[in-house]
Parts: sequence; C-alpha cells; structure tokens
Amino acid sequence: MTIQRCARMLFLLMVIAAAPSFAATCESLSTLKLPDTTITSAQQVAAGAFVSPGMPLPPALVKNIPAFCRVQATLKPAKDSDIKIEVWMPVTGWNGKYRGQGNGGFAGDISYSTLAIAVSAGYASASTDTGHSGTPLDASWAKDHPDKIVDFGWRAIHEMTVQAKAIIAAFYGAGPKKSYFSACSNGGRQGLMEAQRFPEDYDGIIAGAPANYWTKVFATFIWDMQAMQATPESYIGANKIPAIANAVNAACDADDGVKDGVLNDPRECRFNAKTLACKGGDSHSCLTAPQVEALQKIYAGPRDAKGKLLYPGFLPGGEAGGGGWNTWISLGPGKDWQTIFATGFFNNMISVKDPVDLKTIKIETAVELADEQQAKTFNADSPDLKAFQARGGKLIIYHGWSDAALPPQATVSYYETVASFPGLHTPEFMRLYMVPGMQHCTGGPGATSFGQFVPAGDPQHDISMALEQWVEKGLAPEKIIATKFINDQERSEGIKMTRPLCPYPTAAKYKGSGDANDAVNFECVEGTAPIQLINDPAIKPPRALHTPEPEYSRIARKHGIQGNVVLSAVIGVDGLAHDVEIVQSLEPSLDANAIEALKKWKFAPATRNGKPIALRMNLELNFRLHN
Repeated sequence: MTIQRCARMLFLLMVIAAAPSFAATCESLSTLKLPDTTITSAQQVAAGAFVSPGMPLPPALVKNIPAFCRVQATLKPAKDSDIKIEVWMPVTGWNGKYRGQGNGGFAGDISYSTLAIAVSAGYASASTDTGHSGTPLDASWAKDHPDKIVDFGWRAIHEMTVQAKAIIAAFYGAGPKKSYFSACSNGGRQGLMEAQRFPEDYDGIIAGAPANYWTKVFATFIWDMQAMQATPESYIGANKIPAIANAVNAACDADDGVKDGVLNDPRECRFNAKTLACKGGDSHSCLTAPQVEALQKIYAGPRDAKGKLLYPGFLPGGEAGGGGWNTWISLGPGKDWQTIFATGFFNNMISVKDPVDLKTIKIETAVELADEQQAKTFNADSPDLKAFQARGGKLIIYHGWSDAALPPQATVSYYETVASFPGLHTPEFMRLYMVPGMQHCTGGPGATSFGQFVPAGDPQHDISMALEQWVEKGLAPEKIIATKFINDQERSEGIKMTRPLCPYPTAAKYKGSGDANDAVNFECVEGTAPIQLINDPAIKPPRALHTPEPEYSRIARKHGIQGNVVLSAVIGVDGLAHDVEIVQSLEPSLDANAIEALKKWKFAPATRNGKPIALRMNLELNFRLHN
C-alpha cells in the first residue's frame, strides 16, 4: 500500500468519524411518543437561517447560529394545561450538555435569544412559555385558570426539563451528561424552585435576582404604591429622581474608598431623605414634605400596624437609570411596573368576593391573602436543599445591590437561612454574589457584565463557565471579574472598568492604591453591614439589659398625647443602638425623646451561630399618661 493511499484512507476515516451520528433524524422526531406531550413540529434549520416568530433577533446573533434540529411541542400534564416548549439541538458539535432557559415577569413566550446563544455554544437547550401566551407584564390569562397558574408557578419548567431530556436522548441516542439552568428574576425563582422541588433535574443552577418570596414581594409593591399616592402631593415623579440619586451619591459614594457613582454595599449608606426637603418653593432639585415621607417609606420597607417589617424595602443607590425607579416606581400613577405587577397578580391570581383595592388594603391583609392562596404555588423560599446538595448539585445566586424591581436584601436573607439550615454546608454547593451598582439582572452604573447573558470567555469572567467548572471539575468559584463597558450596547468601544464580585459575605474593597478601574486593585474582605433578615432560626435577637424610659415632653403632657413610637435601629456588636430611624411617629417632641432614650439603652448583641452580629430591628417605646 502506497503512502498516498494510506493517507487517503486515513483522511476518509477521519471524515467518517467526524460526521454526526444520530439515533434518529430530526424530522422523524415528529412521531416520538412521550407522556402528556404532542410534538407539533420537528425540522432541521440551516446555519444562520433561523427567523424568529416574534421580535427579530440581532443579525450578528442569527449569523452565529449553527445548523440545528428545532422541535416544537405542547405539554398537557393537567386538563387546562397548554404548555408550549421548544428544544434546539445542534446538528454538529454538541457538547453533551443541556441548558434549560427560564422566564421573566409573567412569562408568556419562548426565549429565542437565549436558545440561540445556547445552541451557538454547543448546548442542547429548551425554553417554554410556561403554559400561556402573552407579555411579561400581562397576567390576564390566569383569571379562572388554576391549572395554568400552577403551570406558571412551577410545573411548566419541570415538565419542559423532563421532556426536553427525552427528546435529546431520542435524537442523539444518549441523554445529556450534565444539565444546567440559568435565568433571572422570575427565572431565578424558577431555578430555586427546581433545586427545592426537583433536585434531580439539574446539576448546576444559576438563579439571578430571584423573586422567590413571590407572595411577599407584592407587599413591597403595594407599600410603595400607597406611599407614593397617600396624597396628591406625595407622588415622586421622574423629574425628581436625578436629585435623589445625586444626593445619595453625595452622602455615600465615597464611603467605600472610591468615588465612582457606585455604592459598594448600600446597607452601609446612611442617607437622610430629609436633607432633600425644599427650603423655599418646590422644584426639581428638592422634595416636598409628603414626598420626603414617601421616600423614607420606600427605603424602610412595608410594615404592619405594629411596625413589624414584612419584607425588605429598596436600598439607596438604584434610583437613576433606565432600569431604576423611572420604570419600576416613578413612571406615573398606575403606570409604574410595581403597580402593574401587583394589580395583575391580585386581579387574576387571587380569588375574592370583592375586588382588591390596592390603594387602601392593609399590607398585612394583602400578604395573608396572597400567602393563603398562592404561597405553595409560587414561593421558592424553602432553605431545605439537602437533596440538592446530596446529589452533588451546585447553586449560584446573584443579585444587584441597586435592583429597583426586587429588594436585594431578600436574597441575602434567603442565603442566610440556607447557610444556617441544619445538615447543610453551603460552601460545598452554594455561592451568593451581590453585584454593586447593578439594577434588575443587568445594567446600572456598576460592573454588571459577568457572563450571565452574553458569554464572557473564561470561568474567571463568566458565571456560567464558573458553575460548570465547579460541577465538572470540583473547582469552586471564588471571585468573578465583572466588566463595565464604555457602551453596554456596543462592547467593541472598550472597557470602562472591571471589579471583582466576591462570594457573600465578603465584598470587594479598594486596596488604597492603583487604578480604581482595574479589578486587580481590589480584594475580597469580610463585610460589616448589619443584617436585616426575614427569618433565620440561627439568629438570636438582641436582649435588652438597660432600658431607661423616655421623658414625657411638657407639650405632649399638656395636650394629653399618648401612644407608641416605633423606631428602627442597628443594634451593634457593642450592644448599643446606632442609625436610629423613625418608623411610626407619634408627636415630634415625643419622637425626639424616644430616640434619645433608645441611644442610652444597652443590649446583649444578637448572635448567629453563637457569633455576635449587628442586626437591624424595630423597637417600640411607649408613652402613657398616669392619673
């Protein structure tokens, strides 16, 4: 045999080995029989030829889509179910992995952009509309459709995952070796729901800005709406948001050692809304007294009649920008997205005899109503992740500190409850990354690009690659480098800055020298901000040791004023009250005396797992006249 003939045979063998080998053709999948599933279409799409049925995809993204098998199916696990899914599988170059896609808002459509990104990177991938057609702001489909509510709440993602894996196995002749899920907002809730209810579905999950306390987040939305519409003069319009943002930055931006328009940990910001009070007439640069009160309430968070915190409020620093308050809070009465989401939920997913008036309903009543009817369907708040940990699952959560849609402190609270749950060792399977200056899922003044949507190239810069490295090689992620581009819409214009994202409870701190726009000049150090928790059994609250009574003012005594002042304060590890704020006012002189008295109180500090911690809490001081 000549050398030339051997070379030709070797080349032929290489070509044969490189050719795809399938258990089935794409078109033959149309006859595949699966439980509760009807495959409505199975067609191969040529490279770069996909045309989106909805909003057109960016041409550069379409150009990079390889040839793939596109399977469309309808799932009916319940009588009224109508769950649409699509499964995309690359014809060549499959990496042996499956990536499930999630949904934002009220869902209602297939995410073609994330499917395109996934299949272009070699993944088989699936997306679902969760059982209805609509926009992420529309919940009208849910009215009188309990099956569809359950599908949206948890069932659709699980059913999509099960059937997608079966379709993948039928096409390639083997199922995926590893399965991943990555999504944000409601999609983050979906990811946590999978880890809690169906731990076998995914090997690794990324849950961004999760709406996992679904029924309780509406307490914050309603609270904000009522604060902004308490009187006609209370509403803070979009024209005043820049003044608030500038005042917050002036008060707190430099606290972290770098003046860059980003609050590294806004829990440490001690911004006083009263500094914006108009001195003369009303203008864009100041707030009227009713507006000051509304702003204080938005930061403080919803309280019940006794002043107890029901859910965290929003933190200073996320007011300005396209993803800030102008969209979520200040778009106009009845037009802001908080009102739209709360109205959609209570009008279509809550059954009551009389319509719920969100402008007047008591916050605690709204929470009780939502919890009674829909907590089991929507809330992904269980800290019991033992089954997920035991099967080797890995979970990464991220949340922007400047999120104006979902309060970031709720995510910190969930992490803390998991970290303290008996039998769990969070370093083995869980990470939380809080992102300074990031608004809802992306955007904002901070370094907010870290592979959560667009691939970033390596595990050091890409949270998805970091997760896969953890799952497949056992290399746990530490800091991840996030990037801020000069133009987030056109990345080719260059990089503005990079910053490390540190695993909570550590946070990035400037070393004091070097370029503050370069991540290399920051280090991850233990955070010092006080904890504000929804519920954590590992925390023992502060215990009062010395409680001198507040003085009764002469004017209050003269007018027979009595009642309670509710204060919010950080009880430090030194046992003293710091950063005291009024939650429920009684009378100006009594409010002032209550604050002075509280500052003299002494406590045994709160502890978590036996270690002293700073904790923000509410305290009630009583004023009673005695005959």
